Amino acid sequence: MSSTDSTESTTDSAQETSLPVVRLRVPTEEDAYAWHEVFDDPEVMEFHGGASAEVSVYEELTARQRKHDAERGFCLWTLLGEDDEVLGFTGAQPWPHAWGPVGEVEIGWRLARSAWGRGYATAAARVAVDRVRAAGVDHVVAMVDARNARSVAVTRRLGMTLAETFTTPVSQRTGYRFQLSL
Repeated sequence: MSSTDSTESTTDSAQETSLPVVRLRVPTEEDAYAWHEVFDDPEVMEFHGGASAEVSVYEELTARQRKHDAERGFCLWTLLGEDDEVLGFTGAQPWPHAWGPVGEVEIGWRLARSAWGRGYATAAARVAVDRVRAAGVDHVVAMVDARNARSVAVTRRLGMTLAETFTTPVSQRTGYRFQLSL
């Protein structure tokens, strides 16, 4: 199945721990508006600048993800809930900044507040890891704000190891670089 297909996926470990079934799809143009809406929450954006970006930023981001998927076979996919509501995104992309793990593939997730604590981030990240592995990537990194205990917990559930502690150049916050061999 191509990564552009909407799929329902679980893993054996997801079933054992009662994680939800997740569906990921390549972001559509309409998803830019949905991402803007679900990320327009100060709690969701606490570790991402504190406020949702303008819709135009999400339009560019979803377009870039469609290009990544077409060229690389992976992207930040739109995460859909049980009723096809957009819950956020998860997936991987080349590290997009001039600092940090330049040239690496970063796995990441960002979910609507309503989806927190329900296992979606872990279940979706496991599907993303499988898809990235299938695309031929041999390892991924995750860059996480050190204060973001929820995301640190997801990296641990994925089996990632702490590779580096760093200070971000803009916010001057402490962050962690986790890594996972695929």
